[in-house]
Amino acid sequence: GVPPAPRGPAPRALHRAYLRSPLGLLRLGQLVMGAAFWVTVAAHKYEGAAHFALFAAVLVWLLTLALFGLSLLGRWALVPWLGSRWLLTNLLHDLALAVGLYAAATGIMGYKAGRKSYCNLPGYSQQCLYGAYLSASICGAITACLYLFSGLYCLSRRCRDQRDII
Repeated sequence: GVPPAPRGPAPRALHRAYLRSPLGLLRLGQLVMGAAFWVTVAAHKYEGAAHFALFAAVLVWLLTLALFGLSLLGRWALVPWLGSRWLLTNLLHDLALAVGLYAAATGIMGYKAGRKSYCNLPGYSQQCLYGAYLSASICGAITACLYLFSGLYCLSRRCRDQRDII
């Protein structure tokens, strides 16, 4: 008889311990709140500095999605140079990049909300972006805090000479 055709490698199981870890749960929260931020901004009329806020939020969201996916699949070793420093990579992403960009994006949207607060008055007939900008700034502040918490979690692991993310 003819031997069966090779099937290739078995599918990789999910790294369930990561999903239950503080970092995995924080990453899920960051993805949800980050999406809420940029969807809120993108779904409404925006101009000026809001373009930067949207760019920053989407950039960080995509990078977080990549970190989450690689961590969930346990495949970070595939990333050249960064894979062997995965805890440090997560730490720098969270504290150096994400917190800074989300703080800036939140400040921008908060400022824009303040500039639009007049349209929240009764009798104002034009489209009012105050609620959208305020919602985005609240989502951004929560997201920045989630990145701060995950960055501090990674930092505490690093300070205790632990090299893994969970």
